[in-house]
Amino acid sequence: MTSTLAPHPSVLPVQKPDASIFPSAFTRIESPLGRIEIESRFEAIVRLDIERDGVLPHDGEAETSSPLLDEARRQLDDYFARRRRRFDLPLDQIGTPFQSEVWARLSEIPWGTATSYGELAALTDRPLGARAIGGAIRANRIALLVPCHRVLGANRSLTGYSPGQGIPTKRWLLEHEGIEFVE
Repeated sequence: MTSTLAPHPSVLPVQKPDASIFPSAFTRIESPLGRIEIESRFEAIVRLDIERDGVLPHDGEAETSSPLLDEARRQLDDYFARRRRRFDLPLDQIGTPFQSEVWARLSEIPWGTATSYGELAALTDRPLGARAIGGAIRANRIALLVPCHRVLGANRSLTGYSPGQGIPTKRWLLEHEGIEFVE
């Protein structure tokens, strides 16, 4: 006897969008942290990468241009020159509702100030969720623009950071913004 039941949706193959229908654009800038690559899709920034050991995701590919990427380049140049303290760019990150909440909270941390993983956990009604906050921060694909570098350990200690060269990159950003921390 053969079954007429359809396979459970979780076993169906995932269809990825055709890149020619949903193209992304990217550009690179030179910065005090090394090269930075900014990627956009659908008129929003979807990714910002700081080179790690001289490598970026689209190395070897020709850059593309758009008014949005030109504006992102200008705002980042202004940030590094200390002429800009807040970014005004459309961002689009895909994540869980919890990750999205954490990223929204990160975006509210002003230039020159920091918070802790525990403080963020309390703000998201998860007072014991500092590790979960760390996981959401690691999933942030738009570093700098969503300022995950402004999160410190409970005693203002310099802790985990994924973009660029990791802790040295975080240290530079904190010093750039005049944020005090403990080594």
